[in-house]
Amino acid sequence: MKDVATKKRILFVDDESLVLQGLQRMLRPMRAEWEMVFVESGAKALELMEQAPFDVVVSDMRMPGMNGAELLAEVLKRFPKTVRLVLSGHADRDLVLKCIGSTHQYLSKPCEPEELKSAITRAGDLEQSLRDQNLRQLISRMDRLPSMPSLYVEIVEKLQDPQIGLEEIGGIVAKDLAMTAKILKLVNSAFFGLGRQISSPVEAVSYLGVDTIKSLVLSIHAFSQFADSKFKDFSIDALWVHSQQTAGLAKEIIRLEQGEPKVMDESFVAGLLHDTGKLVLASNFPAEYDQVLQVGRAGNIGLLTSEENTFGANHAEIGGYLLGLWGLPVPVVEAIALHHQPGRCPHPIFSPLTAVHVATALVNFQLTHNENNLNAELDLNYLNQLGVADRMTTWRAAAEANLHPQPMT
Repeated sequence: MKDVATKKRILFVDDESLVLQGLQRMLRPMRAEWEMVFVESGAKALELMEQAPFDVVVSDMRMPGMNGAELLAEVLKRFPKTVRLVLSGHADRDLVLKCIGSTHQYLSKPCEPEELKSAITRAGDLEQSLRDQNLRQLISRMDRLPSMPSLYVEIVEKLQDPQIGLEEIGGIVAKDLAMTAKILKLVNSAFFGLGRQISSPVEAVSYLGVDTIKSLVLSIHAFSQFADSKFKDFSIDALWVHSQQTAGLAKEIIRLEQGEPKVMDESFVAGLLHDTGKLVLASNFPAEYDQVLQVGRAGNIGLLTSEENTFGANHAEIGGYLLGLWGLPVPVVEAIALHHQPGRCPHPIFSPLTAVHVATALVNFQLTHNENNLNAELDLNYLNQLGVADRMTTWRAAAEANLHPQPMT
């Protein structure tokens, strides 16, 4: 048994005592690894946190006095290193909206024990891996950081209404003419291969689904924020093509392995956003990043090593840290932060991280057809540990058959 001092401290907050009792019973097998405390109000939770730190807070949403959104916002302000999760049976759109940015993951009741355990473990491990002081100091020097698009926030808000229809979601997208044009251009490209012309956001939502549209809104906005940046050796258009290809192939890899639709969607959005850190570095430090690219292309050291030598952190970590602040699901942030170094994941499972790691390597291989580079990019130990290394032949065939996107201009 682990010593109490080494246990992860987790605080559960819910105003219903029966719910807390159920959590205690469900999580009893975790007592050897977690020190768990259960309280019935946000005020009591903050009082305990002032007395001793907690690694994770798991809160209900609707509570009298101080609701879950208010509690987690206060936890973020006072205890920013604490991982913040919502576990709620309510989908109050105003509360959910307020949680964006202050919550690492939103889980719905009823929640299976393994799902809750996995979410707590992965969120804690990810937060720990992104606490590096060099990373935080670097970000503090940046003037240009990606912001969550208001259009995405509005869609998330509307989706809390069970009566919302696809036409209304399409109508929200249609209000942003520039976003609409970019989405329709991408939807009608060979990337999606729909076989018919899509002429409106409503049609796009109907054919692709709300989750894919949300992913496109996030990624197009992230790229558009940096479109006016001037670079010498860095191409936003080329990065957009690479991100589309990675997203599509990552989603296809999950499909080939009979993954759940939720995991496919998480892999898609992670693929679209996985290189956001490159945009951030190139925009904030253009001269230094041009030098990083030149050193990386010289072939003596890889791009990640060149970034770390120059900035003390790499683009994957930077992207994962910043996009984690948006409250994206832990598997998405994990895939972004570790897509070049999946072996750093302390609890490896077949996940969006696996799909994005393999997809980005195969996308690069399609450009160079250099087997040595492919082997260098792939973490074969990680793939063997998961028991999926023998699936590479199938995934390579999928890459050859599916990589046909158009650049965004």
